This record gives sequence, C-alpha cells and structure tokens, in this order.
Amino acid sequence: MNIWLRRFAFVGLAATVIDVGVAVLLMQMGLPTVIADVLALALAAVAARTLHEKITLINDPHARWIRNIKVFVSVVVIAAVIDLIILISLDPGESWKACFTAKLTAVLGAAVVRGISYRFVLFREFRNQQMKPSAENLTNKTPRISLIIPTFEEADRIAETLSTINSELRASLQKSGDMEVIVVDDGSEDATSEIARQAGADLVIRLEENKGKGAAVRAGVQEANGSVVAFTDADLAYNPRQVLKLVTLVESGYDMVVGSRQHIETKNLVRAGRFREIGGRLINIATSGLLLGHYRDTQCGLKAFKSQVAKSLFAAGTLDGFSFDVELFHLAERWNLSLMEVPVEVENSQRSSVSALRDGVFLLLDLIRIRQRARRGAYPESGIEQISNSSH
Repeated sequence: MNIWLRRFAFVGLAATVIDVGVAVLLMQMGLPTVIADVLALALAAVAARTLHEKITLINDPHARWIRNIKVFVSVVVIAAVIDLIILISLDPGESWKACFTAKLTAVLGAAVVRGISYRFVLFREFRNQQMKPSAENLTNKTPRISLIIPTFEEADRIAETLSTINSELRASLQKSGDMEVIVVDDGSEDATSEIARQAGADLVIRLEENKGKGAAVRAGVQEANGSVVAFTDADLAYNPRQVLKLVTLVESGYDMVVGSRQHIETKNLVRAGRFREIGGRLINIATSGLLLGHYRDTQCGLKAFKSQVAKSLFAAGTLDGFSFDVELFHLAERWNLSLMEVPVEVENSQRSSVSALRDGVFLLLDLIRIRQRARRGAYPESGIEQISNSSH
C-alpha cells in the first residue's frame, strides 16, 4: 500500500473512531440519540476536513471539495441525514454493544451516500465554474488559427486531407492569412512529410521516431503562431468546418473547447464499430476516477484552445501517447480553466490506429501515473501565468 493510501486510510479510520466513539459515549451518558449523533458527526467532520487538507490531499485538485465550504457542508449534511435515519431506525437501546453496532452500521451506510454525493455535488459545482468564459480578450495575432494535424503513415490520404481543409475551412475565412496548417509527421516510414509539403501545408514537422499522438500535437503547438490553436485527426472524421465553431467559442472567452462524440446533439454520419463504442464508454468511466468533471468524451480528436493556454498545457504535459487528452483535462482542472463541450458531426474512419483493448490498458496505466504525479505536486500550479508573463 503506497503512502497516499495509508494516509487516506488513517484519516478515514480516525474520523470513524471519533464518530462512533463519541456517539456511543454520549448515548451511554444518557443524551438523546439525535443529539449524541449530531455532536459526533460534527466532531468527525471537522477532524476529517482538517486531516485531509493537511495530510492526504495536499497539492491535489480533489482537495477542492475540502476547501469549498459550501460543497463540504452540503455533503456532510446529506450523509448526516442518512446516518441519523439508519441509527434511529435501528433503535440502539441502552447497551453499549447495541449502540456500537447500530452506529457502525449507520456510518457505513452514510459513507456510501457520502461518496456518491461528493461526485454529484462537486461535479455540479465544478462544471458551473468551468462553464463561465473569461472576459479576457485574445491577443490579435496573425494568423487567427493554427490547425495542427498529427499524422502517421498517411501518405495515401494527406494530400486529400489538406485539399479538403482548404476547400471547407480556409475558403470560409475572411482573409487568406487567417489560418496556418501544421502537419506533424510522427516518425512515418512512408512519404507523408514530402507529400504534405507538396500539398501545401504551411509547416511540416517530422519527428524522427514514432512517439505517439500526444508528442506529435505537442510539437505542433510549440511552433504554432495563431491566436487560437486547434487540432484534428488526419482522417477528417470531423468535417473541417466544425473547427470554426470551436474557434469562435474560444474567441468568446473559453480557454478550452472540446468536441464530444457522446453529446446528445452529436450526429454520427458513420458509426464506429460496436466494440470501439463500448471501449470508448469504458474509457470515460475510467477517467471519472481522476477528473472532477463528468466529461462525456475526453478522447475526441477535435479540440481548440487559446494560444497561451495550449502552450502552457502541452509544456506541462508529460504523456506522449493515447492518454495525453486526459492529462490536458486534469491540468485544466488544476488551473481552473474555463471549458466547453460541444456536439460534433463524426464520420468514423474504418482505418484507425486506435486499439480499444491495447490503448484502454495503456490509458488505465497512464491514469495512475497522472494521479501519482498530482499527489507528488509534480504539475505546475499556475502554468498559464508563467507562459503569459514570459511572453511580455
């Protein structure tokens, strides 16, 4: 058992001992059950909050439910009501054994409700904060948009991809210089880079070896010059016209706008295979153990950011593979960035480098790595300010 689990177990045990011990003692002293239980619950809540804040969840965004008094009190009250209902219904009587058994049962029942309530209450509170765009205006840069396309072994279709982007997206912009297209070749052994240059990509970056989609997008972000930085997949599962919708929302004040294939308004023009759909849903369930917001789809290949936000997020990111998106969400939560999920039109490609089983296993391992780094305080606390200050 690692040190974090030991600390968490210690705090939980300490709060339980206080709760059960004080309640049983006060009931044995003759206090009414309700008064004894309320006093015990109050003492246990104060002890748990103090110990978690000082010991267990230091440098952890999940400590936000402790620091946010409104959320903490709301959940404590919900759990206390359940605790009281169970305790009264069991009618503990006068013997200390009956009091102890009844109170312990009430504590266990309330613990389950508390865990569910934290996720529900915190989710609503957290997402309400995320949905508020900032009033800060974007820096007027040229170009307006930097569109990054990570590629691997795409020699047979990268020219068509770039042609579609020009006809569907670039042509709809007011000025010809409003967008730059950056193709990042993630160590392909075919002629992806050469064909991309010939097809009119504004910049082609070639990685010498295959490192993963996260590394490819990161390399593109580092070289991006636009006010808004977006990325999409080379198979154009998302029509390029949709990029402009995300860009407009970023320009309205959102730090990060992400497509969601699970949004109720999303249209699947060509559905993914059943196994891939199930795998995607399982991935979303797994990420809920790390992320505070209950996001519908962390892995959608269409995302847009304010330029300084993108550079900060990818500079702080450590994952190069399939799970890099989850790390972006985690960092966005740590830095209190505004975030909007939007529906997309998706035409799933039958040719995909994603393996639901293989990448699902890697994602679970990466979730553990992100969580461990978060607990160690390895992520910067204010990356956006650091990037902004360094640019002045």
